Amino acid sequence: MSSTTIHLPPTTQRWLRNSPITPYVLVYLDYLIECRYADETAEHYLAGLAHLGLWMGLNHLNIEELDETVVTQFLDEHLPNCDCPRPIFQTRADISAACAHFLRILRNRGVIALPVSPVDPVQEEVERFDDYLTDVKGLASETCRNYRRVVLSFLQACFGSAEVVFTALQAADVRQFIAGQLKHRATSAKASLVATALRAYFRYRGACGDDIHALSGIIALPAHWNLATLPKALTDDEVNRLLNAFPPELPSCRRGYAMVRCALDLGLRASEIAKLSLADIDWQAGTVTLRSTKSRREDILPLPIPTGQAIADYLRYERPRTTNPAVFVRRLAPHDIPIGPDAVHRLIRDAYRRIGLDHGRTHALRHTLARRLLEQGDSLKEVADILRHRSLDTSLIYAKLDSRKLSAVALPWPGSAA
Repeated sequence: MSSTTIHLPPTTQRWLRNSPITPYVLVYLDYLIECRYADETAEHYLAGLAHLGLWMGLNHLNIEELDETVVTQFLDEHLPNCDCPRPIFQTRADISAACAHFLRILRNRGVIALPVSPVDPVQEEVERFDDYLTDVKGLASETCRNYRRVVLSFLQACFGSAEVVFTALQAADVRQFIAGQLKHRATSAKASLVATALRAYFRYRGACGDDIHALSGIIALPAHWNLATLPKALTDDEVNRLLNAFPPELPSCRRGYAMVRCALDLGLRASEIAKLSLADIDWQAGTVTLRSTKSRREDILPLPIPTGQAIADYLRYERPRTTNPAVFVRRLAPHDIPIGPDAVHRLIRDAYRRIGLDHGRTHALRHTLARRLLEQGDSLKEVADILRHRSLDTSLIYAKLDSRKLSAVALPWPGSAA
């Protein structure tokens, strides 16, 4: 092999040099190196590829014939009954992953044809709805994703994989779907999401010229009084425990700690943390520029010293080499693939569990920042500016967290001595 750090048995190397896959082995190796896979993982993938090549040669298969069907035949029919000469690599999970990467490389080079995907009418309808949400309504990506998920489930429940015939929908279909969605988790937040997503879809169909009044009229939003709830914020003790929930033995502990500091100190949303780029941080000026925000505007925030130190420690000592311009990248290869907000949510939920908190809302860290700002004397306007709320009304909910000012205006209890 061309790499001095990857070692394969001579028999495995011979199979790689004398099989239908041989012309693309070095391309495959370069791919693994560029994706910065660990040497051990690369060795497993190459050994699995050698096994595939040996089997293809014995069955007189050409490289142009390779596709998912052939790989499935290899994994399901040959591997359980494999009697190939030893040493032969037989770990199914690694071989399956190796084959998936190999197919991707062959398709990128035009060696084999792209897979023919069956047309799914429901998926096509949801994609058109998504274009409407993004291009016409201008909604944030996470909102679009939540709406897509609800509408996809609704249309699949009504039409399965058949053509979407909007005029065939009945009020009973909508009621039955909403009841099913709320059967196991009947919270007001879940009910609001389902109702809002369906209403958005019906408005889209209305823009297409359909009569939507009979369906939209039966969707009642759950009762919700503005500012009625109390924001869930962490106490100082919980904050300290959370910041200490990333011991050195934890995989990628510096990345997790830096992400939590971004949420606690800057009030960044999960999507904003995931999209934060190296170019967004001005180390000399001590600022962070947020370019992909929920409000679709560019905001510049001061970078607190503890947050900057946490990010710098991650960049210097833990961040893997990658062409990905994002600050936070995948811990495991391929590192060039960007992470999404789900990765941030999952990391913070896991940290909550390690300190014994029974909820997993990442948004609680923004509430915590608001509480701390109010307690140190900042005004609601300053809180709104730091949290980047479009309207001051959005920040009024945090007035309930300002116990110091609330106690100053509290009236004495009727009948008390005060």
